[in-house]
Amino acid sequence: MRHYNIWVAIIAGLGTGALIGLVNGSLVTRVRIPSFLVTLGMMGIISGFARWITNLEAVPVTNNIYNFIFGSGDLGPVPILFVWTVVLVAVGQLVLKKSPYGRYVLASGGNKIAARFSGIKVENIKLSVLVLNGVMAALAGMLYTGRLHGARYTLGETDLMTVIAAVIIGGTSLFGGRGTVIGAIIGSLIMGMINNGLILMGLTVAQQMIFRGVIIIAAVALSSRETGD
Repeated sequence: MRHYNIWVAIIAGLGTGALIGLVNGSLVTRVRIPSFLVTLGMMGIISGFARWITNLEAVPVTNNIYNFIFGSGDLGPVPILFVWTVVLVAVGQLVLKKSPYGRYVLASGGNKIAARFSGIKVENIKLSVLVLNGVMAALAGMLYTGRLHGARYTLGETDLMTVIAAVIIGGTSLFGGRGTVIGAIIGSLIMGMINNGLILMGLTVAQQMIFRGVIIIAAVALSSRETGD
């Protein structure tokens, strides 16, 4: 029964992410709300639900099997989180660069009119990407939980600016049509080193937030100049 409950929790977590992604995708493709605004608004809704459901209390996870698989385990000398990273990066890079679906995603983001004339069902691609995005967000939350042996409604709230800066530094265009999984990983490593450097320099949290904001603006400005937008 214990193992059964683990799989129910995993499926429920990933299914919740997929459902939220489906709602986001439907709002973007059917109601025509910009995806950035939809996901930003949904983030506020989900954060509110997390506070409501947990009553502002941390939720401990005491199942050792779950914690091992989703963050705390080691395969010999290799941390399980590193294994997750390698697998997801490899799969993501192959899908994005080597599969028709990946080419459709880049084409839809780069020029949706040209993509439609090429026979690509742009709205379906957008919907599927947002569903996949929801699943990946759910998985990230599960890895967070397994690593810390518990969940709290504040987990991940301070990561938004770091994540945005990481993908931009890694070469992903906010205007669509350009980006790689490998680049995003490199960008995250760079941001990790920058964050550690800011802490070692003794900067306050407020000063660190200012610095990350400057990085985002500078990276977007450089990206706009490169693409000619």
